[in-house]
Amino acid sequence: MSIQEKLTGTGIAIVTPFTASGDFDWPTLENLINFWITNKIEYLVVAGTTGESATLTREEEQELFTFVKNCTAGRVPLVAGIGGNDTREVVDAFKSMQLDGYDAILSVAPYYNKPGQEGLYQHYRTINDAAPLPIIMYNVPGRTGQSVSAETTVRIAKDCKNIIATKEASGSFEQFNYIMKHKPEGFMLISGDDPIALPMIALGAKGVISVVANAYPQAFSDMIRLCLAGKFDEALPQHLKFTDIIASLFTEGSPAGVKQYLKEMGLCTLHARLPVVPVSEKHAQHIKTLMADM
Repeated sequence: MSIQEKLTGTGIAIVTPFTASGDFDWPTLENLINFWITNKIEYLVVAGTTGESATLTREEEQELFTFVKNCTAGRVPLVAGIGGNDTREVVDAFKSMQLDGYDAILSVAPYYNKPGQEGLYQHYRTINDAAPLPIIMYNVPGRTGQSVSAETTVRIAKDCKNIIATKEASGSFEQFNYIMKHKPEGFMLISGDDPIALPMIALGAKGVISVVANAYPQAFSDMIRLCLAGKFDEALPQHLKFTDIIASLFTEGSPAGVKQYLKEMGLCTLHARLPVVPVSEKHAQHIKTLMADM
C-alpha cells in the first residue's frame, strides 16, 4: 500500500491522557487506541496539537511514539508529530528519535518567529533533506501566527520530494483551489478542519486529520468515506449532525472540549497540562445536551 493510500480517509489527532499529577495515563491510552481501531478509523496521529504536543518534551514524545506503536501492533498506519520553530532542533529530533513502525511525520509550520515565505520554504526544504520518513506539512495560521501561502506550499511540494502532503487548516478556499490546481501529481491535500472536511473532499482533498473522531470515530469516518466515494447526498445529513458538536470542541479550548466528550463516554479523564484546563460546568452541560441529541 502506498503512503498516499495509507493517509486517505480519517486520521485522528489523538488526545494524550494524563493523570492528576500530569503523568501519562497509559491504561487509558491503550483503551482509547483499541476503541479508535475497533471503530474503523484509517490512521492515528500521535503528539499533534490535540495531543498537547506543546507541553511535551522530546523525551516524552518518544515515550508516546513507542507506546502507541507497541499498542497498535501494526493494525493501522501511524504518523508522528514532530515540529517546532527551531529548524535545527527539528532536524536533530529527526536524527535522534526511533520511529520504526511509523509511516509519516506531521510537522507544523514554525510558530512565534513569524518568518516570511522564504523562511518557511527554507525551513521545510531543510527538514525535507533530513527526513527519515515522508512528511505532511501542517499549515495552521490560527496557532502559528503566519500562513504558508498557496504559492509557497506548491513550491515546497515541487521541490521537496519527501513532503507528500499538506494538512491545511487555513480555512481559505482560495488557498485550497490554488494548491489543487498547481500541485504536483501525488501531493495530497488533507483537511485540518473537521467542519469543512466535506467541501474540501469535494474539491479533491483525500481526507481529514480529525479532532471530533476522537469521540465519534465510527460515525465521522463513515461520513468521510461517503464523501470520498462521491456520495455527498448521503454524507451531508451526517455532516450537519456534527456541526454543533465540532463547534463545542473549541469554545473553551482544545483538547479540553474533546476530553469532556470522552469523559462523558467513560473513556478518559479531564486531566490536561497547563495552560489547558477543563471546560466550565456550563459548557460541560451544553456538551451533555449535544450528546443526548446526537
